[in-house]
Amino acid sequence: MLHINVLCVGKIKENFFKEAILEYSKRLSRFCNLTILEIADEKIPDKANEKIEQEIKEKEGNNILSHIKKDSYTIALDLNGKEFDSISFSQKMSKLSITNSNITFIIGGSLGLSKEVLSACNEKMCFSKLTFPHQLIRIFLLEQLYRSFKIANNETYHK
Repeated sequence: MLHINVLCVGKIKENFFKEAILEYSKRLSRFCNLTILEIADEKIPDKANEKIEQEIKEKEGNNILSHIKKDSYTIALDLNGKEFDSISFSQKMSKLSITNSNITFIIGGSLGLSKEVLSACNEKMCFSKLTFPHQLIRIFLLEQLYRSFKIANNETYHK
């Protein structure tokens, strides 16, 4: 069975986000083994300059890189990544699952992902040019993964 990892910077604190994540995790259990790993985010000082922000991204990035499995196909969620519609994302996931038993999605913190993480990933994906909190993107990702499996299995859900 396909194993999907979601590496996220930051913890989910709000119960309504936690409930949505739990619901989609349950739904996905029919189609894949799902692991969500929350990586601690670094505190951003109120008067952080560009250098401090870069150091924070690098520190978070090193932590992310230490948790990526060597045999995993990695996809960074990034504003400069490729955009998909739901059907093409489903097709992409189907193709990837033929040659990869382990796929990892990476969601950065509020400052985004370091250059090292972005260059270490097999590809980059963008959900929207709009800015969303990382908690919401996690839910969007899980929902789209569920939708992609439903599409691939010709099951009712996607309209």
